[in-house]
Amino acid sequence: MQSTPKRLWTSLHAHLHRLLKGRQLLKRGQTVLVAVSGGQDSLCLVKLLLDLQPKWGWRLAIAHCNHRWRTDADANAEYIQHLAHGWHVPYYVQTAEVVATSEAAAREWRYQALVAIAQQHQYTCVVTGHTASDRAETLLYNLIRGSGADGLQALTWKRFLTPEIQLVRPLLSLTRAETRQFCQETQLPIWEDATNHDLTYARNRIRRELLPYLQTHFNPQTEQALSQTAELLQADVAYLEAQATVLLQQAQHPDRPGLNRLLLQHAALALQRRTVRQFLQQTLPCAPNFDQIEKLVNLITAPNRTQTDPFPGGAIAHVEDHWIWLNADGQGDQSNRKL
Repeated sequence: MQSTPKRLWTSLHAHLHRLLKGRQLLKRGQTVLVAVSGGQDSLCLVKLLLDLQPKWGWRLAIAHCNHRWRTDADANAEYIQHLAHGWHVPYYVQTAEVVATSEAAAREWRYQALVAIAQQHQYTCVVTGHTASDRAETLLYNLIRGSGADGLQALTWKRFLTPEIQLVRPLLSLTRAETRQFCQETQLPIWEDATNHDLTYARNRIRRELLPYLQTHFNPQTEQALSQTAELLQADVAYLEAQATVLLQQAQHPDRPGLNRLLLQHAALALQRRTVRQFLQQTLPCAPNFDQIEKLVNLITAPNRTQTDPFPGGAIAHVEDHWIWLNADGQGDQSNRKL
């Protein structure tokens, strides 16, 4: 059996130690579930955390999610189990009963699986090996899809998966090149995922074709620059969301789905859009898209008795003096102007 790895102290150890304290990402003595795929990023993460464990007193465990996408998926899971046992760390594996047909479906199942493991074994934190490179790829991917600032800063340092379990990404300041170098220096054998070379996946095309092109022809530090942009956007989004929440509380009718448009008229367009989106998220059966948000925003300054066409679920919004009402039954004044 593999022996417990020798604990080193490199510049990456020092960097992560300072970052965890500065950003308050993890607490001393916390129960931490480390998601490990066997790739360079997750191996770098778990090795760094194992080496830092004596300083922090964490209770660490390794979790692996077997998507059953590849013929070597079971061997991959056994490899992670072998590493965990050699490091004397608890190991948990979740195997998909149904093979996901898309990247989004696989990601959703993976987080559900990690939450289930954390809940069952009483871990309060799940950590993943997302890097600055992943952040750059996510920004480009969402930008191409027409996302706003929220999507462009989607990979945040931490967020809650449930009220009790937090997701933390401690490696967001490191690039994929740095994690690979660390694995080489510490002789960590990487499990190469063949699907990472499959260019039918959009993210792989961004990683293997678009980013290298941008680095070669525009900026060698493209990954770092895009990751920095995401970091700046994260702070902006957090501030605007908080302000929109306050405005929604002031403008929302206490008894029925409605907004006081006089209050909204004094707000900047960015706050109007975010307030309307939060309002629609509360009232529609699905997340509102850009066009649906704009329909309601246009009612803020629209003539009296103007109404929209139906939203998902059949609801219709209409203007009545100072108020925008959203009728869940889909009934509006048939003489109203349509937007």
